[in-house]
Amino acid sequence: MFRFAGFEFDRQRAELRGADGKAIKLRPKTFDMLGLFATNAGRILGKQELMEAIWPNVHVGEDSLFQCIRELRTALGDDQRQMIKLVSGRGYMFDVEVSAEPAAAETQAPLPPLAGSREPAASAVAAAEPVEPRRLFGLRGPAALAAVAGLGAIVGLAVAALIVEPDVIFGRTTPTIAVMPIAGMGNDSQVAETAANVTTRLADGLAKIDNIQVVTQSAPQPASARVPPADFVVNGELAKGERSWELRARMTRAATGEVVWTAPVAVGFKDSDLEDADLGMQQSRLAAGLGHLLAVRINALVDRGARTSAADGRPPGSAKAAIDQANASINQTSRERFAAAQAMLEKALGGEPDNADLQVALAALQLRGIQMVWYSPADSTAAENNAGSMLERALRARPSSIPVLEAYCRFLNATNQFVESLVACTRALAFDPWNGIALYHMGLAQIQLGRFEDALATFKQADRFDTPQVSRWTWLLGAGWTCMLMGRAEEAVPWLQGSLAITPGSGRTHMLLAAAYQRSGRTDEAKAALAKALELRPGTTALNVAVPTRNASPVFLEASPRVIRAMVDAGLPER
Repeated sequence: MFRFAGFEFDRQRAELRGADGKAIKLRPKTFDMLGLFATNAGRILGKQELMEAIWPNVHVGEDSLFQCIRELRTALGDDQRQMIKLVSGRGYMFDVEVSAEPAAAETQAPLPPLAGSREPAASAVAAAEPVEPRRLFGLRGPAALAAVAGLGAIVGLAVAALIVEPDVIFGRTTPTIAVMPIAGMGNDSQVAETAANVTTRLADGLAKIDNIQVVTQSAPQPASARVPPADFVVNGELAKGERSWELRARMTRAATGEVVWTAPVAVGFKDSDLEDADLGMQQSRLAAGLGHLLAVRINALVDRGARTSAADGRPPGSAKAAIDQANASINQTSRERFAAAQAMLEKALGGEPDNADLQVALAALQLRGIQMVWYSPADSTAAENNAGSMLERALRARPSSIPVLEAYCRFLNATNQFVESLVACTRALAFDPWNGIALYHMGLAQIQLGRFEDALATFKQADRFDTPQVSRWTWLLGAGWTCMLMGRAEEAVPWLQGSLAITPGSGRTHMLLAAAYQRSGRTDEAKAALAKALELRPGTTALNVAVPTRNASPVFLEASPRVIRAMVDAGLPER
């Protein structure tokens, strides 16, 4: 039982009671959040900490957090925001005196601990504070989504047998990464707070990676201070420019000081964006932009089967050049660019038929072609078989490789193996928690399984990370499609417009935008969008526009025809 400001928070009876003794109705998540505040009164709880604690099994946006905060303030009469205080750039603090006592004749079970909970770096009081070890012993966050999906033991074991080798994941030598506090350049307090927040988010994300160990220091150290015992050390500097945050980081070998990786990350903003909600998004993207690149580099170092160069962790020589050129060609998606990229990779693979990197790149490209319906039915079957055989060989050789797991995740989605795809996407996220491509394909699988709310939350999570940026148009498209399936046409419009602003050559996106316009009463814009879609995808009709529905849930099968009907109303030929 907790008492504060005239309220009683009774965990045994799951009630919040006011001074008059009457119960105040709260949603379960809002009740859980109040419990966290009550047990951490006077302590700043970061937004990410709150979201991971309250929604541990699903990706949610900050709007869900803000809704709970609003509901709590309303329930507590905290209109002046004196009880639940916002600490700019750091999180929320429950600033009331709380007394606690055991429930009568019963021992209270403790509330779940805050995921990744620790004091913010800015509150540290001693420079020599002990190093905090972090180690992930099981899947967290995105991994739990697979369990929620109702994965059967047989399916899980079958996929795990293909993609998991314990010696690779929990290898005989586990590298330790020391994350040093990112330095805020200048005297701006907002820069210092943002640097501390990005450091925390980065360390928390790295701690989710299966096959590494992470240690941190909670306060900036003098140059002469001893570096925590580690194999690699990560540090960096953050500066605020006129229109963007500029973050530069590096990873060095602790024993020699050799720089093995360095990267700049920039996140733009407008002056009006530097408010709390937008600042949280910027901090998320800074941490994710750095974390994604770092996770990929660490994965290349740890992956014993990867063919990497010492310089940058990518496949050497002509194979790397062909993969880079193919990826650059496909970035602005169109059928012609797709064909050019496929020709590049097939030519390179002809010269190096056993190159695993080229095999994975070509398989991933062919799967994109299957999903975009750029093959004839016969060619699609051949591409599917070819991609599947190449990926199975690559998975046996390199079961912890991020590119291989990404491609396998895409393969399972493209071949309508949605439950299995969730498992593979989860494995990719276990080595790169910021992987937007894996999140995108997880969202697609959730759509086909009829889990629209989960899918939208997953796409929004990918947008908060925004990594890799080149794939941004895909999760914007996914969010728009999900909104349409849920009957929220007006909400779909900005997502689809944003996707087309990045990749205007996608006919499917134009068709969805036409449907959204049509359902929003903007019929002229709907007809124009549909005309552009048919220009990009001539011959498309209501009979061939739908995605394959094998293994799709009844919920999806019921919602999808309504979207196609809106396209027909906007001008899509029925036959």
